[in-house]
Amino acid sequence: MTTDEKLIKLDRTDRRILELLQRDGSLTNQQLAEQVGLSPSPCSRRVRALEDAGIILRRVTLLERKKLGLTLTVIIQIGMDRHTPERFEAFEQQVATFPEVQECYLVTGQEADYMLKVVVPHMDAYQHFLLDKVTRIPGVSGVHSSFVLRRVVDNTELPLGYL
Repeated sequence: MTTDEKLIKLDRTDRRILELLQRDGSLTNQQLAEQVGLSPSPCSRRVRALEDAGIILRRVTLLERKKLGLTLTVIIQIGMDRHTPERFEAFEQQVATFPEVQECYLVTGQEADYMLKVVVPHMDAYQHFLLDKVTRIPGVSGVHSSFVLRRVVDNTELPLGYL
């Protein structure tokens, strides 16, 4: 944690608000207030404070991939030719523009420098993504693809029990 990343002390009500919103971001303030045992105004103020503190980043809608024809999930390990800030920054900026990329991590402890989680409709789309996008990024020196057979755990909720 950097010096500008200060932990924010949360009480039981704040944690409950976060748990409920992680499960269902479409809850109205009234519904949320009822479930945490507050009246609407204090509940709204708490949510706003969590947003202002940068704890709640945004609210999203999760979609079912298969029903949209996005049936292939690939974990890609990528090696870079040079380990310079400029090379990494250029790679990260380019990858951030690809809608197929769900997650991108700079990693250590293995041959790869980056791990990507990519979602596409089928193998032909993956081939296009790999050959026409990823391998054309300057500095990419190696690619290893692993194809997901089944999602065993696919959770977007953070474990708040540690707080």
